Amino acid sequence: MIALVDYGLGNIQAFANIYRRLGIEAYPARTTTDLRQAARIILPGVGAFDWAMTRLQESGLREALDEEVLGAKKPVLGICVGMQMMARSSEEGILPGLAWIDATVVRFDTRLLAGKTHLPHMGWNDAKPLSSDTLFSGLDASQYYFLHSYFLRPARQENILAITSYGVTFSSAARSGNVYGTQFHPEKSHQSGVQLLKNFAVLT
Repeated sequence: MIALVDYGLGNIQAFANIYRRLGIEAYPARTTTDLRQAARIILPGVGAFDWAMTRLQESGLREALDEEVLGAKKPVLGICVGMQMMARSSEEGILPGLAWIDATVVRFDTRLLAGKTHLPHMGWNDAKPLSSDTLFSGLDASQYYFLHSYFLRPARQENILAITSYGVTFSSAARSGNVYGTQFHPEKSHQSGVQLLKNFAVLT
């Protein structure tokens, strides 16, 4: 069973619909009991970093998430701002992140974009896997849907799962142990996104 963390941000229903078509049980998690019953967890997110962290704290699920992810070592997948929340901090805000990944969140440097691109980074782009990690099993430089102006910068190269170019090259997917994240939205990325979500559901 997959718990879809429902703290008021992210399209929970889109994930639920995909997993229903795949025949995989997924449900909105609104209580600590919902989280404890799950085998794995998806943390979606949209909007600003501090707003998302505040909503998560107000949901009453913050401590339970730490218990399930850091204590029970359940696989967790952060999406967009959900991945950024897994970092230690973000240039977008002042609140601390979850610190599940040794990383910071930084804004695209518009000086490096040199007018060739603009913010936010919105639309379809490639994500090139850097390893044969099972999250990208059967996927090779597939296209996904992005919408963001900040990205995760892991402290260690080995935590980068995939890279994307948008004026500069940035980490578009990351992993630290049982913690996974994608900057793009697999739930909006057609068949490639469906395959990635299916891969997450069968991680060992």
